[in-house]
Amino acid sequence: MPHIHPTRRSALAALALMGLGAPALAQGFPDKPLRILVGASPGGGTDILARVLADKLAPALKQSVVVENRPGASNTIAAELAARAAPDGSTLLLATNTAQAVAPHMLKLKYDPLKDLQPIGLVAVMPNVLVVASSAPYRSVKEVQAALAARPGEMKYASSGIGSTQHIGGEAFGLATGTRAIHVPYKGSAQAHVDIIGGSVDLMFDSTSSAMTQIRGGKLRALAVSSPTRSPEMPDVPTLAELGIQGADVSTWYGLYVTAGTPRAAVERLTAELTHALQLPDVQARIKALGGELGTLTGERFAEMNRNEYEHYGRLVRGANIKAE
Repeated sequence: MPHIHPTRRSALAALALMGLGAPALAQGFPDKPLRILVGASPGGGTDILARVLADKLAPALKQSVVVENRPGASNTIAAELAARAAPDGSTLLLATNTAQAVAPHMLKLKYDPLKDLQPIGLVAVMPNVLVVASSAPYRSVKEVQAALAARPGEMKYASSGIGSTQHIGGEAFGLATGTRAIHVPYKGSAQAHVDIIGGSVDLMFDSTSSAMTQIRGGKLRALAVSSPTRSPEMPDVPTLAELGIQGADVSTWYGLYVTAGTPRAAVERLTAELTHALQLPDVQARIKALGGELGTLTGERFAEMNRNEYEHYGRLVRGANIKAE
């Protein structure tokens, strides 16, 4: 997968071209409370980032902003609710490439993720990390590979749902290493962590945003990151490519969306406030602590990235013949 390197300069240039930054662009918006829909359970990376944004957007917009978790169906339940909401800017969606680029190629959806949701901006990009329980006997990827080879089709790997980046990461790892494990989908990473720590599931290719707390807390052991370079937050953890495993790079990106058809003034106001929030030092520090890169693509540039990712994952899913179990 091509690695995404968003830069702050690109976002500021995009905003300058759009003429954003003045609250007067959307006088009267918002005139009622807002909600940010999240397609995963509380405690996971999407939920964490949504609450960070809600805390910053509420005072800026002078309205309450609540986070509403609607987990299930690979994050697409929340996405469909956002797609079908009134196009007044009051319903936002914090989505990942799971619902926006992967799951649509595996599930039959009642909405079009590229047409029914208006991209506001990219929030963050997180590498995925191969984790096992700290109590597990595996201390390296090589040891995990050996165990998978010795017990083909017996070991289990968790994901936050069918078509999630964790699911794709597990399948890509299997294809790259010639190993096979049973996929166990959950409604979110937090639930999966419980079973990994408890020993009923063996491993997971989780996003750093979801796994970092458990890694730092000593409950999960990080064995490798599936990104081109090491994570600054885990400098001692090698990349899969360093270990000779090619073609298994999978990252998770998080973007903010609003219902398609929302008035332009509202979209511009939301874009401006998101960009401002992402420039705040405490928000940047939070994203960095989660092992991620700050996302700064907005408007059409983010929409173009989404389209490219949609096409990329479509080819990957078809080429690898990955099915919704």
